[in-house]
Amino acid sequence: MAANLPEDGHSPRYRQRLERVASVIQEHSNLTEQQSRALAVHVLYTLDHIPERIR
Repeated sequence: MAANLPEDGHSPRYRQRLERVASVIQEHSNLTEQQSRALAVHVLYTLDHIPERIR
């Protein structure tokens, strides 16, 4: 599957989720686009690593 990923190593679906989360963060804060994107990376990482039984 790694051969199908773009150079940055992330799937189009992940990038889409990242942009959506970054957009929401930026709309509801005074963060810049770059800061919102950086925070979105942390948010998605955390969400993706919450055990299924807790979600």
